[in-house]
Amino acid sequence: MLENTIAAIGPLDESAMRAARERQSRLTKPVGSLGALEELAVRLAGLAGGCPPPLPEPAAVAIFAGDHGVHAQQVTPWPQEVTAQMIGNFLAGGAVVNAFARQAGASVTVVDVGVATPLAGRVPTGATDPAPEGAAGAGVPRPRAEKAGPPRLVAANVRPGTRDMTVTAALTRDEARSAVQTGVRVADDLIDGGARILLTGDMGIGNTTPSAALIAAFTGVDPAETTGRGTGVDDATYDRKVAVVRAALGRHRPDPADPLGVLAAVGGLEHAALAGLILAAAARRTPVLLDGVIAVSAALAAAAFAPAAVGAMVAGHCSAEPGARVALRHLGLDPLIDLGLRLGEGTGALLALPVVTGAVRVLHEVATFDSAGVAEKDPGTGVDGT
Repeated sequence: MLENTIAAIGPLDESAMRAARERQSRLTKPVGSLGALEELAVRLAGLAGGCPPPLPEPAAVAIFAGDHGVHAQQVTPWPQEVTAQMIGNFLAGGAVVNAFARQAGASVTVVDVGVATPLAGRVPTGATDPAPEGAAGAGVPRPRAEKAGPPRLVAANVRPGTRDMTVTAALTRDEARSAVQTGVRVADDLIDGGARILLTGDMGIGNTTPSAALIAAFTGVDPAETTGRGTGVDDATYDRKVAVVRAALGRHRPDPADPLGVLAAVGGLEHAALAGLILAAAARRTPVLLDGVIAVSAALAAAAFAPAAVGAMVAGHCSAEPGARVALRHLGLDPLIDLGLRLGEGTGALLALPVVTGAVRVLHEVATFDSAGVAEKDPGTGVDGT
């Protein structure tokens, strides 16, 4: 499955991008007046292979949840049980991501890919889909890509949290592959269900620590520059967190040319699943709107699997976590908004969604100078005609 998904990922369509740029030049506005939105629309046309590209509606948020063995190194003051408790909050509709999703008309799918605490009794009655049969991640129930409707839970637990990456590899290669393939399945099911854009979400106490390790591994940047304060840790905890990331990288020496090996050594189950989601979106020529530092660390893995997958990525926002800027710079992506957010869940991506929709809607709905009977710029005077 993973190899077939990677093989299906191709470059952006240059002819569609030329058509989008040509159309932008004929719309009733000065060329370049919409700034970054114009190039975003051009990229989305190249992804879709036509101009104008489809409107990114409906939208689907996929929140991948997992726990982390490195929590034992006291990298966060929050108890690990909060991961499972927040899943219950997501499914009850009481989290920030739910409020933003309702505002955007986006569906919310929560995927238990590696939660350590049993979810029984912690989620609303009837919220849990049947457990998958056979191998981990196999037979993932199809989530709905509806504008309205309650959040849904997909049960696809590969293992109950990762191992402590300072002691041993966080995952085996088979476990990492299973998590990546879970992300592929979820993306395929959401797209098959009607979603025209996917938004990344995540939940996992302690997950900014493996994110920092992944970013350092893929970019070569020192852990002191990729590690942030996560939920707002004090100086002593932050120093310990940097040391933990440095120790894990020193123990495993992950090879960035082997993305599955990097994910297995220092990643999380949600990181691996997010990488799979991104790869599947790219293979299906569907845009994926990235959230914060967890998402962009997973995006680095996706880009290592298939460099052309970057063409499907849109950076929703720039997380306050320093590693996010490092990762986005490495990917060559500019964030659409920067509000100092560091919550995760998919919240920043949801706030950026109207920007993406607006960029595409311009190509669909704005009149050309000819069709509107508006005079164009006079080439002899250099004065805009609007």
